[in-house]
Amino acid sequence: MGVVLPVLFAFVAAFSNALATVLQRRAALSVPQSRGFRLSLIADLLRRPVWLAGMLAVIVAGVGQAAALATGPLSLVQPLFVLELPLALLLASLMTGRSLPAGMWAAVAAVVTGLGVALASADPAGGREQVSLARWVPALAASAAAAVLLAGAGLRRPVGKARAGCLGTATAVCYALTAALMKDAMRVLDDDGVTGFLTAWQTYAFAAAGVAAVLLLEHAMQGGPLVASQPALTLGDATVSLLLGVLLYQEHIRTGWWLAPQVLGVALVVTGVLVLARRGVDLRTGR
Repeated sequence: MGVVLPVLFAFVAAFSNALATVLQRRAALSVPQSRGFRLSLIADLLRRPVWLAGMLAVIVAGVGQAAALATGPLSLVQPLFVLELPLALLLASLMTGRSLPAGMWAAVAAVVTGLGVALASADPAGGREQVSLARWVPALAASAAAAVLLAGAGLRRPVGKARAGCLGTATAVCYALTAALMKDAMRVLDDDGVTGFLTAWQTYAFAAAGVAAVLLLEHAMQGGPLVASQPALTLGDATVSLLLGVLLYQEHIRTGWWLAPQVLGVALVVTGVLVLARRGVDLRTGR
């Protein structure tokens, strides 16, 4: 089917997610912090228009992501969401009226260049259209266990980098699982229509995983600085999605000497993401 459509849809989704991150972080930082997981945080946020605008952006991102996953492999689509961080910081700088310094522009260039090199050399493609329940069960169990353990570890720690990093990683696992389930649900929609989609277990599973991801994201944003939560979320989502694409959908990536440019690209992305997160615009104060 080619890569143009899935890449275009993924970019729309990444931009919308970046906008949602900026708006939701502003909203999350406007409510009192809590040491534990509380569903009432959502009730507090529902009274804030900026959070509602962020959720609208999440819906747009979900539609774009679904279209991207329906037209391209998981291991191509999800790594493109690494672009969320530079896009979020660019949007935050526009909203606060503060320009990004030259060092951060260099980091943005590193992320974009590294992502392009890694994906072009990996050339994700192929894979099975349908995943059997026998393959889903261990993947679901492992993902759920990882998310619960990470969330539990984070919530036992005080507000700070460790808490934000654990919760950000747990959120990444849920986002990656949501994408993998969504891809299978879109296959059901294509094969069996709306009725099949509404009666498929994958539809309700990806909805549940998505809700868990949103709840964890809000607590990760409250749990500590962006320098800890955002790299864990950005890099974790791409890594877990790649693993699920290969293990579940049996998607193929190039090996052999192609691994060298892939490693170089990943190194550029990781370096850029860490620099952007460490020196990024504070979405509350603009510094």
